[in-house]
Amino acid sequence: MSLRITVTGGAGFLGSHLCDRLVAEGHEVLCVDNFFTGRRANVTQLLPNANFEVLRHDVTFPLYVETDHIYNLACPASPIHYQFDPVQTTKTSVHGAINMLGLAKRVKARILQASTSEVYGDPEVHPQIESYWGRVNPVGPRSCYDEGKRCAETLFFDYRRQHGLDIKVVRIFNTYGPRMALNDGRVVSNFIVQALKGDDITIYGDGNQTRSFCYVDDLVDGFLKMMGTENGFCGPVNLGNPVEFTIAELAEKVVSLCGGRSKVVYQPLPQDDPQQRQPDISVARERLEWEPKVALSDGLKETIGYFRKVLA
Repeated sequence: MSLRITVTGGAGFLGSHLCDRLVAEGHEVLCVDNFFTGRRANVTQLLPNANFEVLRHDVTFPLYVETDHIYNLACPASPIHYQFDPVQTTKTSVHGAINMLGLAKRVKARILQASTSEVYGDPEVHPQIESYWGRVNPVGPRSCYDEGKRCAETLFFDYRRQHGLDIKVVRIFNTYGPRMALNDGRVVSNFIVQALKGDDITIYGDGNQTRSFCYVDDLVDGFLKMMGTENGFCGPVNLGNPVEFTIAELAEKVVSLCGGRSKVVYQPLPQDDPQQRQPDISVARERLEWEPKVALSDGLKETIGYFRKVLA
């Protein structure tokens, strides 16, 4: 069945891949983006399609459209971008959630919130499970993003309790793939760009902190499965790859795959940067029948190929 689907942040890294998949499935897709971090180049391939439309709009202002499903992905997600204007970042998460929930309430749409593993902060529980309340610094330089996303989750569940809204909440762990921004400061794109340029690979901290890396195609599968759940299941659900790597191991893999001679240099760890990040995906396996399929080496090859073209 063809649906009218709105994707906020639709020209961003994750949003553009989601738009690709939804259009391929025959849906009418409205991509909503203010192009702060999203890029028109990410959705150029979709513009000739009659089922695809782009609207330049900031979700901190109300949106009036007709839609069946809403994916709320709008928010800068890398520290460089979300710390550039932290007040606006919080507004995007909080006012954006209020406006998109208001839209969903008016048109009786199902709405999915793209939350984040950052709601767990620098965790004392490892791996992180959905029932863990987190350890977040409410006044630090990352708080605009962490607390903004936590508040958005609160709003989603309050709209469900108060208005009976059909909500879905997913918590995204580190995701990578083609269309990541060159300058977003994320570890995968940083390492790849540095290696392809022959620059030193910069590791913040001692390199023993861990992350788990999910390829973008796997994450989009999780989005679609979550949006398709019935029987009132609303989450939150962790979406990420449970295979854990140290940052030093990631650097070694990237240098090997890029074929460069970059050497590793170490810089101080930023404030409140979490030491461990690994999802427990038991709920996703059980309720969504979802788990990642793409191995890190395979996903890195695709991502490196993309960045080679961009840098060329």
